[in-house]
Amino acid sequence: MIPQEFLARMQRLLGEEYDAFIASYDLPRNVGLRLNPLKQQSFPPLTEFHLSPVPWAEHGFTYDPATRPGLSPYHEAGVYYMQEPSAMAPAELLDVRPGMKVLDLCAAPGGKSTQLAAKLMGEGLLVSNEIHPQRAKILSRNLERCGVKNALCLNERPATLEKRFPGFFDRVLVDAPCSGEGMFRKEEAAGQDWSPETVQMCARRQEEILRCAGKMLRPGGRLVYSTCTFSPEENEGVISRFVRENPEFSAMKVENSHFSAGHPSWVEHGQKELQYTFRLWPHILRGEGHFAAVLEKAAGELPDAPDRPAALKEPRELREFREDLGLSLPEGKLIAFGQTLYLAPKDMPDLRGLKVLRPGLELGQILKNRFQPAHAWALTLQSAKRMQELPPESADVRNYLAGQTLPTEQKGWILVTTGGFSLGWGKGADGILKNHFPKGLRRMGAGPEEER
Repeated sequence: MIPQEFLARMQRLLGEEYDAFIASYDLPRNVGLRLNPLKQQSFPPLTEFHLSPVPWAEHGFTYDPATRPGLSPYHEAGVYYMQEPSAMAPAELLDVRPGMKVLDLCAAPGGKSTQLAAKLMGEGLLVSNEIHPQRAKILSRNLERCGVKNALCLNERPATLEKRFPGFFDRVLVDAPCSGEGMFRKEEAAGQDWSPETVQMCARRQEEILRCAGKMLRPGGRLVYSTCTFSPEENEGVISRFVRENPEFSAMKVENSHFSAGHPSWVEHGQKELQYTFRLWPHILRGEGHFAAVLEKAAGELPDAPDRPAALKEPRELREFREDLGLSLPEGKLIAFGQTLYLAPKDMPDLRGLKVLRPGLELGQILKNRFQPAHAWALTLQSAKRMQELPPESADVRNYLAGQTLPTEQKGWILVTTGGFSLGWGKGADGILKNHFPKGLRRMGAGPEEER
């Protein structure tokens, strides 16, 4: 149920557009997915999903919800990420390029982080942070599924990170927690939890997060602030106060013909530059609604680079495993957390004292003088000396995702694929492929929901 106070406010703000806005709530929801170029540059046709391009997002498409792409093995292979179309806009506006150091400060469940990782194409550093522990675990799993090699996943407060990484990042994304007015059509609870007091509370929290984010951006860098809500207090209001209090920041004029302009007149003391912010309205485009502001930090002196941990020498067990399967390591440096080996991005700063869920790409563990590969490594691979292809529509691929054994003529570790995309590991012996698809990911029922 949509709150009456919300409707009254939107009618006052939108005027003649209000009828079209409210009529959009009676239309089917807009659902989307993004193809993942980290897997490879060519994709399966996916014609069964009836895809239509999202004009503001590279690799973005809407799909027919009746086709249920979350149930496809291609989803488990990370070929695409299911994401609401207007939520694809902020990462596009951030203008990320390979080699940059990028922070996604409020990153769970991972849609925007995986989008940023695709733009980095394995070069540079992505730090994906989420303050809530359980949501941080979901974020880490989504980075893994999409084959991201150069990301750190942290579970920290923005204020803690601000002290550790002053002026460190070239790009910062703040997709701030908000009152969720753009979620009313998707989640009934979003409307039930809404109130004017919630809007004010969210705006105060957003201002605190944005202040921390601004301090972590290097001079001359770009920051995008976004929400999935319509309230001026959480959108133009937050940006207006931030640029007043931080004069080194200004709203950038970015040409984009798909989005509507922000409204300086909707907030007290609204600066003219607020017209350069963006609103994505559900009655104007195929999306549930979003707000985004592109901010630039004035040029200045760059801070000293933080310390970086030293790399380990490659253990014999890992080298022998790689040589057996004909694998090479991506760019990065080996580090160890206990018995687990990771390949960290070369620009990874010292993480001591921080809550770290993922310090790079998990390669595997050394157990009793042997190497056991991690599921995360499998999902970054495109080939190996021993592979077993499971056709996407076959019973074999469904059985593999459910954790069952399969027949095989090969011995040793095998990269399991579907449609040419990696799914995970198996180990062959005595005509049986022992299943190493993680127990916590095994598919017994419906697929995932699309995220905002």
